[in-house]
Amino acid sequence: MSIGVPRWIVVGLAALFSAYVLMLGVYAIDVPLSPYPAIAGMALFAIVIGITLAPFGPSQMPIWMAAFSVASEMALTLAVSSQIDLGSPNGPGYATWHVAAVGIISTIICTRGRPVWAWIGIAFLVVQTVLWAGPLGIVSLGVVGSASWVAVAAVIRSALTRADREARRFMLAEREAADWRAAQEAHVMERQFRLGRTSEMAARMLETIQLRGGNLTAAEREESLNIEGAVRDEIRGRKLLNDSVREEVMDARRRGTMITLLDEGGLDDLDEPDLERVLAELAAAIRGTTADRLIVRTVPEDSEVAITVVGLNSPDEHARALGQDSEADEEDVALWLEIPRSASPVR
Repeated sequence: MSIGVPRWIVVGLAALFSAYVLMLGVYAIDVPLSPYPAIAGMALFAIVIGITLAPFGPSQMPIWMAAFSVASEMALTLAVSSQIDLGSPNGPGYATWHVAAVGIISTIICTRGRPVWAWIGIAFLVVQTVLWAGPLGIVSLGVVGSASWVAVAAVIRSALTRADREARRFMLAEREAADWRAAQEAHVMERQFRLGRTSEMAARMLETIQLRGGNLTAAEREESLNIEGAVRDEIRGRKLLNDSVREEVMDARRRGTMITLLDEGGLDDLDEPDLERVLAELAAAIRGTTADRLIVRTVPEDSEVAITVVGLNSPDEHARALGQDSEADEEDVALWLEIPRSASPVR
């Protein structure tokens, strides 16, 4: 019924006030000239309250319900006031219960998100009271109080709506901050993991270099270059690496193959099973290649291909020796492989 307040509380309060107004009408049933219009007005009031306080449907009142409620206010106001003699010695007393009834209905209408319709009902009550009882009747009959209820309801609803909007904004900001923190923690963990891998790979060779004073054998220098390449892989390869790929890349480098791994974020959307399948195919491709140079690169996420593998052979030295420089300078494509994202083959 209202934002930030349980609906049953608002419904319960409105029902209690409505019951109180009905009791006033019953108590003063002998004041009107004829009790039947008052009884009809009380029945109409009860119907409107039952419809508007029904514990189902959206919190914002439908247009048809607001129009019906305002029309009912007008009807019961005219019906009840037409049978009241303002000049009687004891005055109307509680017989003007319809003023409070209109205030309650208009407050419910305003609370349920139709303030314009609520003020239409109050405006009709003011005009009818002025025409029926004079300008002073607005104060003496309690019209000001009914209008005040609607004004307070409008202010409270506006404040609650604003508070709800701010709360939603803060919740969104908190969620974004939590996501950012999780991403940063993931990046930190990934950096720590890769630093650990780098230290693990390079520590032994660095100790050897330190003990030898930099005087390494040719095989040790070659192994140092291979480890340097592995360190670059940890920085640039990211998700292109798992234990199998690392092992095959190192074996290929030891066979003399130059390998470049470039992960540009194309594998970030793959789940764990697909990623493992893709990396298994990559490891098999590296194991089976005889190319002199291998370039492995990820493909953007909107493609059906996850990884492209290009193997190139160096220029033919025999052709260069024969003077065929234009042909010799061109590298031969020894391998062209596209590894798909999904298990089905890419056409």
